[in-house]
Amino acid sequence: MRRLYTNGKPFMVVSDAFPQGHIPKPTVPNWFFEDADPEQRKRLKKKVWMPLEKISLPLSQWQTVCKTPAELFPDAENTESSAWQMERIQPHNSINRLTGTTGTGEFAPYGRMQQWYKKNVLLDCHIVLDENRLAVNELRACLDDLGAFGFGRDATIGAGKFDVLEEKITSAENPKNIATWITLAPCAPQGLGYNPALSFYQPFTRFGKHGDIAVHQSGRPFKTPVLLAQTGAIFGIENQKPFIGQGIGGHQHKLSNTIDTTVQQGYAPVLPVPFPEDLIQKLEQAA
Repeated sequence: MRRLYTNGKPFMVVSDAFPQGHIPKPTVPNWFFEDADPEQRKRLKKKVWMPLEKISLPLSQWQTVCKTPAELFPDAENTESSAWQMERIQPHNSINRLTGTTGTGEFAPYGRMQQWYKKNVLLDCHIVLDENRLAVNELRACLDDLGAFGFGRDATIGAGKFDVLEEKITSAENPKNIATWITLAPCAPQGLGYNPALSFYQPFTRFGKHGDIAVHQSGRPFKTPVLLAQTGAIFGIENQKPFIGQGIGGHQHKLSNTIDTTVQQGYAPVLPVPFPEDLIQKLEQAA
């Protein structure tokens, strides 16, 4: 399974979690949109969520129908943070077992930022699943267990819990003559032959970290940093799959000096975003 994952055949590809019924606005230049206005740049920049029901509109109209977090959650308490999230600093203590108290240096009290979603926030997660290798009911059981136990950095102290309310199953369709796609998760596009003239993305570096075995047995928890394209990227390719990207790690491309078989998701689910033919010609001529 690990070998197939790094050879372009993942059993499952998972998106980020988005506000219900929405996907992120694509990472493209402002002049792509007909309502682009330099004087309204700050206001338009906040319109980051595209309704899925409007995805068939021409790309030039997308920003017009995109919504801000405050528009999606008008009943949420208005704070300086996101309209659908809350954050605070949680104090922690490190106890010196010899003295039974906190102290200085590594035993000094410290604070850690916590972030959580506000009450009644519903999120969508798009999953591309190979049912020949993992059945839908098995996936649902895994998600239910994950939600009950929690996930992420602070799962062991009660964070990262969620409930799966419903599932909607659709068959993956491969639209013909579509050359541009939007990603629903960070991905690794390096060396896959995407058309640079039709690709727009925001790069970022993920600094991975092991837990458990790598920490306690080797004392080397850090993975090799990986350069990824942020969610909402546009890539130009005549795709025949409902995902793009590649699996990272394994024996071919070592991701960890501690655990040789470590892999990381470099795949992302995608949705078609047709570019107008005149825009494609303009971009390719300028490249």
